[in-house]
Amino acid sequence: MHDAQVDGERRDEGVRWGRPKRAGPAVTRTALLVTHTGRRRSTEHARTVAADLINAGFEVRVVAEEADDLDLPGVVPVTGPETAEGAEIVIALGGDGTFLRAAELARPAKVPLLGINLGKVGFLAEAEIDDLDVAVRDVVGRNYTVDERLTLDVTAQFDGGPTIESWALNEISVEKGERAQMLELLVDVDGRPLSRYGCDGVVCATPTGSTAYAFSGGGPVVWPEVEALLLVPISAHALFSRPLVTSPTSTFSITVDPFTTLAVLSCDGRRVYDLPPGARVTVRRGGLPVRVVRLRDRSFTDRLVAKFGLPVHGWRGNRR
Repeated sequence: MHDAQVDGERRDEGVRWGRPKRAGPAVTRTALLVTHTGRRRSTEHARTVAADLINAGFEVRVVAEEADDLDLPGVVPVTGPETAEGAEIVIALGGDGTFLRAAELARPAKVPLLGINLGKVGFLAEAEIDDLDVAVRDVVGRNYTVDERLTLDVTAQFDGGPTIESWALNEISVEKGERAQMLELLVDVDGRPLSRYGCDGVVCATPTGSTAYAFSGGGPVVWPEVEALLLVPISAHALFSRPLVTSPTSTFSITVDPFTTLAVLSCDGRRVYDLPPGARVTVRRGGLPVRVVRLRDRSFTDRLVAKFGLPVHGWRGNRR
C-alpha cells in the first residue's frame, strides 16, 4: 500500500488516528426529591440534599406543593403523573409514609427509589439521617445497586359501581367499615374456595410488606428476595385462621358477604375505597415492581435487629 493511500485513510478515519473528537452537549442528571415538608427537621435536611445535588450538577425536581416550603432557589417544581419521568433517581426523605408516597411517583416511571429515614422505624429506608452526606455522595458517584420489589395489583367489582383498580408495595387489606360490626368474608385462592371468615379483615401482603401491617396481624417475616404472597386474617373467629404463604403466581379473591356490613379496601394505607356488601376483590402479583436503591450490601438479618431492637448484644454466640 502506497504512503499517499495510507495518509488518505488516516485523514478519513480521524479519531481512530488520534484526531480529537468534539464533545457533545452535557447530559443533565435529574433527581426528584420527596419529603415531609410539614416537619421543620425534614425540610431543613431536604434543603441540604437539594443544594448538594445542585452543586454536583443535578437538576433537582420537587413536588409543586412542597416547593414553597423548601424555599430553595434552583429547584424545579413538577406536578402530575409524569413527575418522575426521565429522572435518574427519586429520593424520599422521611419515614415509611413518605417512602410509600414517593413510590407512587417512582414506580410508573421505573425510576430507582432511595429512602433516607428521618422518622422512627423507617423500615423501608436504606439510609439513616447520620448517613445523609454519604448517601448523597454515593448518588452523585453512582455507587449503588438497584433491587426490584414485588408489588400487588388489585381489582374490586360490585354492582352499581365502577371497577376499582389500584396497587400496593406493602399490602392490600379488606377491613370492616363499621367498628362495632364483624365482617363476613369468603376467601378463594387460585379460583378455589379456601375459607369463610368472621373477622376484622384480611391482609394480602408482599415480602416487603411482611414487616408492616401483616406482621402486626401475626404474619411471618419474609426476606425481600423471596418471591411469595402472604394472606393474613385479622382477628378471625375461626379455627383455621393461620397466616398463609403462597406462590407469587397465586390469585386471592375476597368476597364481602352480601348480608354483612360495609367494608373498606386499603392499598398501603394511602388509597382507600368503600366496598358495599357483595363486592369482590381480586389480588395478584403486580405487573410493575418498585425499583429500590441499595447503597450497601447489608444483611436483612442485621436490618431486622436494628429496626426492631432485637436483643442480641452480649450474647456469647454473637459474631460481628
